[in-house]
Amino acid sequence: MALIALLAGDGIGPEVTAAACTVLGALALDLRFEEAPVGGAAYRVAGHPLPPETLALAERADAVLFGAVGDPAFDALERTMRPEQAILGLRKELGLFANLRPARMFAGLEDASALRPEIAGRIDLMIVRELTGDVYFGDKGRGLTRTGLREGHDLMRYDEVEVARIARTGFEIARTRSRRLTSVDKANVLETSQLWREVVNEVARDFRDVTLSHMYCDNAAMQLVRDPGQFDVIVTGNLFGDILSDQASMCVGSIGLLPSASLDSEGKGLFEPIHGSAPDIAGQGKANPCAAILSAAMMLRTSLRMPEPAGRIEAAVAAAIAGGARTADLGGTLSTGAMTDAVLAALG
Repeated sequence: MALIALLAGDGIGPEVTAAACTVLGALALDLRFEEAPVGGAAYRVAGHPLPPETLALAERADAVLFGAVGDPAFDALERTMRPEQAILGLRKELGLFANLRPARMFAGLEDASALRPEIAGRIDLMIVRELTGDVYFGDKGRGLTRTGLREGHDLMRYDEVEVARIARTGFEIARTRSRRLTSVDKANVLETSQLWREVVNEVARDFRDVTLSHMYCDNAAMQLVRDPGQFDVIVTGNLFGDILSDQASMCVGSIGLLPSASLDSEGKGLFEPIHGSAPDIAGQGKANPCAAILSAAMMLRTSLRMPEPAGRIEAAVAAAIAGGARTADLGGTLSTGAMTDAVLAALG
């Protein structure tokens, strides 16, 4: 029996993870769930966004199903105590260096995209984002200049091992798709990106069956809205991947549709919707549960090696959407529960 650490977190996290668990329960799989607080919810009960007990559960579990963290009630806390530090801590302590964010257009949602339907309909890509380096984990601080002006700094850094392992992940995923990999950097201005490009080219020698191209980040952002169908797999750093994956979500119609997986070197992972805690709609039954449900499917496929039930969930979400099921973010009126029921009905 696989042990799943259920970390619902803040805002709409409990609502969407509950929906995902309902769908998983309908499949009668051999899974056991243990819950633990994380983020602002954990700070309220334990005085820390990532209590030792929560981290210990995540470490011994076979996979982590995560909701969201973020609560404006804690904005005044020092940085190390804010809810968002929980997810950064989990990534670091569990060694989750590879973030996979698929984006594909669901049939029937072409008009929900910010792009023209004929362009949006071609979207089917995977963003592979490095997750434990870059400016998010580099040296940072605040101070004063010699003339007394306030200043801040965040160090962007990568070493060659970090770049090589995420590049290899990108190439391996490209081999399972259309064998095309686009590496995104900013090598025209950043030393970090020049190293990135050098190492990606070196790794490419082991993957001669995959076509590699390079693209600057600003051009990649433009190309995602001009012709997203040109991309199959994108591999990039932490900062650029954060930006591009959110952009890709709006290309497919809503951030409420995109799942993600954060994996270690053995394939164990944390699975979460990319939409965040959305405190403005928390507790109102308005959240789209599809990203969380699809994250559960990624968990089955990637960490638990259960491709058949994963495919059933993915097909059920697609069928529900094709049948007209829509939450408010997609221009519809269904509640979180009603959208979950539509997926369950399609699951059969």
